[in-house]
Amino acid sequence: MQAITELFRKNIRQYGMIIALVFITVLFQILTDGILLKPLNITNLILQNSYILVLAIGMVLVIITGHIDLSVGSVAAFIGALAGIMMIDMGMPTYLAVIISLAAGALIGAWQGYWIAYVKIPAFIVTLAGMLLFRGLTMIILGGQSIAPFPKSFQRISSGFIPDWFGGQNLHILTIALGIILSVLYIWQEVRERRTQIKYQFETPPFWIFAAQIIILVAIINIFTFVLATYNGLPNILVILFFLIAIYSFVMNRMIAGRHIYALGGNEKAAKLSGVKTKKVTFWVFVNMGALAALSGLIFAARLNSATPKAGINFELDAIAACFIGGASASGGIGTVIGAIIGGLVMGVMNNGMSLIGLGVDWQQGIKGLVLLLAVAFDIYNKSKTS
Repeated sequence: MQAITELFRKNIRQYGMIIALVFITVLFQILTDGILLKPLNITNLILQNSYILVLAIGMVLVIITGHIDLSVGSVAAFIGALAGIMMIDMGMPTYLAVIISLAAGALIGAWQGYWIAYVKIPAFIVTLAGMLLFRGLTMIILGGQSIAPFPKSFQRISSGFIPDWFGGQNLHILTIALGIILSVLYIWQEVRERRTQIKYQFETPPFWIFAAQIIILVAIINIFTFVLATYNGLPNILVILFFLIAIYSFVMNRMIAGRHIYALGGNEKAAKLSGVKTKKVTFWVFVNMGALAALSGLIFAARLNSATPKAGINFELDAIAACFIGGASASGGIGTVIGAIIGGLVMGVMNNGMSLIGLGVDWQQGIKGLVLLLAVAFDIYNKSKTS
């Protein structure tokens, strides 16, 4: 019991949000009479929240550096409009339009990153200006009207599914196989990491706790993939999200670039004196945010099957909320990609569950605001206890 208490205390942000996610899921599963976790609804939950989760991955890096980006919703709308003009009006091939759109998003991020990193204008002001600027540009290039439809090949980004190579009839065999492969890779990685920790005499939890963590997570992975396999299998967007989470988690945990981002957010002056090129790090974090905002805009446009001036409204608020609920600190230096994803899922499950039980939008907004306030208060409380 003492080992469990110590483990929970050291990982209170991460475990607290996982427990909250499980509690909220179970609560709405009961309140919706089992509808929440039906295969069709789980698939819809993934599709409905994919673009927010993509934004949350980029936003958590921005927040870790001690900044904020209010423009991501407007940038997503602008890129969606740009993609619509290229594909629908100009007949450009899908792959070329996607590449140009992502490059345009990165350029927008570079534009904002320059003012923040090198001119030293606060990120709040620069991105607030960007929010207004790119919302206005979206309305100008679309003429205030939506354009549709997108090519089928583009729509599949958001609404398509991985084909079953094994030809399963009532069960998507490939999805189950991928779940098993992912479980094996996860076990191998955890065992390898534990052996390394023991080799260098790092503190490790008792073996039974280690084994229990693996068993629980492997069970969740395989139950999740089995539920998806009973419907249409893995959505394309889930595969994209998986690779994004894996890549960004690796960068933040195992690469020098990730260490520099944490150092910058923890103490900018100390990081600079330690040799971290703080301006360069800030600049590239915003370039990355611009590219992910562009990807989010493409995913949303593909799901909506139209480019509309109203796209992206409140996306920035949902992404920021996901990061803070997932354990990121408002003062910078603390946060994880996995935490942001968990925070995004908490928001997504709440939105979906409240809609299923017929709760009005007014109540939904109020409850989401309260959850965000409590998450930040929880962060401040933890800091006061450890200081």
